[in-house]
Amino acid sequence: MCGIVGYVGHRQAVPVLLEGLHRLEYRGYDSAGLALPYRGKLRVRKTQGRVQELRDKGDTATLPGSVGIAHTRWATHGEPSDANAHPHTDTSGRIAVVHNGIVENAEQLRAELTALGVRLVSDTDTEAIAHLIAAELDATDSLESAVRAALHRVQGTYGLLVLDARRAEELVVARNGSPIVLGVGDGEMFVASDVAALVHHTQRVVFLDDGEIATVRADGFRTSTLGAEPEQTDKVPTTIDMAAEDYALGGYPDFMRKEIAEQSEAVRRALRGRLDDRFATARLGGLNMDARELRGISKVVFLGCGSAYYAGQLGAQLVEELARIPATAEPASEFRYRNPVVDPDALYVAISQSGETLDTLAAVQELQRKGGRVIGAVNAVGSAIARQCGAGVFLHAGPEISVASTKALTNMTVSFTMLALLLGRVRDLSAADGQRIVDGLRAVPDAIDQLIGDESAIAEIAQRYAKARSMFFIGRVRAWPVAREGAQKLKEVSYVHAEAYQASELKHGPLALIDPEMPSVVIVPDDELLAKNINTIEQIKARGGPVIAVTNADLPASIADDVIRVPKVAPELDPMLLTIPLQLLAYHCALALGRDVDKPRNLAKSVTVE
Repeated sequence: MCGIVGYVGHRQAVPVLLEGLHRLEYRGYDSAGLALPYRGKLRVRKTQGRVQELRDKGDTATLPGSVGIAHTRWATHGEPSDANAHPHTDTSGRIAVVHNGIVENAEQLRAELTALGVRLVSDTDTEAIAHLIAAELDATDSLESAVRAALHRVQGTYGLLVLDARRAEELVVARNGSPIVLGVGDGEMFVASDVAALVHHTQRVVFLDDGEIATVRADGFRTSTLGAEPEQTDKVPTTIDMAAEDYALGGYPDFMRKEIAEQSEAVRRALRGRLDDRFATARLGGLNMDARELRGISKVVFLGCGSAYYAGQLGAQLVEELARIPATAEPASEFRYRNPVVDPDALYVAISQSGETLDTLAAVQELQRKGGRVIGAVNAVGSAIARQCGAGVFLHAGPEISVASTKALTNMTVSFTMLALLLGRVRDLSAADGQRIVDGLRAVPDAIDQLIGDESAIAEIAQRYAKARSMFFIGRVRAWPVAREGAQKLKEVSYVHAEAYQASELKHGPLALIDPEMPSVVIVPDDELLAKNINTIEQIKARGGPVIAVTNADLPASIADDVIRVPKVAPELDPMLLTIPLQLLAYHCALALGRDVDKPRNLAKSVTVE
């Protein structure tokens, strides 16, 4: 869940490393550090805090050298501190290591090293790896061999980058469960945990697979398996369709606001070439399934974590409504631990913006071991889940930097609508209803622009409620996942406690919490449950609770304290539009409270550890 950057080439390394760390700061930002070789020793600079604090620390920005490694951290072992910041080194100051992931047998390794007289100076799991590699170098003159031997003793996950001060011409990287990508330049090579750190320098990249190790020099790279009897793996660089401008603010104050504004164009990209007016359906060639296979699907199960899980709930609702196939969603993090019964005729959908979410990847692997059919819904080309599944739906949201997902979430919902439409049209969904959904999807981008055009009114509402101690988010059926996502957003970026409840459940306990200090955000679609939702609002108001209604219906005058109005497209598509104002509400509550909306405390963008 951290950011790794490495460089070997002909230019000064520190500017490349610091710029790469800055682009990866959304992946971890409680400490940062770098290491460069100098006359057979290491120069290490690290600090608790943000990348700018590392840049400003002493002589960091002026350190000479054309090889180096760097890291920005999200803590898993040991509190944020200078000592626990990466890189970690061996006792002699020869080996430096930066690491993403978790060493599950770290305590055992640390105890063994301590028994051998090694003095450990941090609380991290990573430090043990540096000492193991140094010990293995006593028996070999190959850094790659030493890293391979050391990793045979490590249990857990890692994206690893290693520098030997006595072999300043090369870096060694390895992957097992945490992403590593190589960038191929002209007489120079780059290493990172995310392509965001590379696109300013090159679009030619190589994604390492789990169980691979690579030696990287300025003139190229060599990859092989991590096994005891290594086999060479022939990796060919691919070209990614991304540029540095995709990761720039472009005049916006922060990435969350920028990505909210980009949603209409992101939806247009997701729809482009995928809507079929002739047959009133959708085209999703990445599924690699013909009509007969689609008709044979017995149920659909969506698997995701956090916002991706809530998007899966929206997807399940859409599949049941449009295709009349049983559908459910569940947290990917719990899936493999409950020993699930895997239906070979079901379709499982693994959802992840980054495509690297470890819990979701593990669920995919569990499904494949048990003969399940699983596709990916990801936003990152070449990601682990995309490669593991080999089939699926690319989200086309574009790079998403802010920790709180906005445009990727919306494109997940759009993609699941198209999946539900496709499944429905090979069954009993009429051409007329299919065309109604197609037309509704085409209307979504303009409706999003209309919503964002009303931002100032939402900002005023947020100002009034930002200091609430807690909020309820209420919805039912289609609006229930919307309420859950709304509560998640508010918690993530404003740190205001929020809880989502199904409207029908309020009277079974939660109404006890309603008072004038507890606002309720009630999601009210204009559907067959409108009267019941109005009754829910009346129950809250009767107990003195303030109500913010988010609706596309005509509500009775003055029934709510504040109303956020949402355009209509098609009833089945209401949830994706009802979600947009909740993003803006959370965003402006966070601004009113002075929060860092792009980097909320304790969170990171890509969750690559359990």
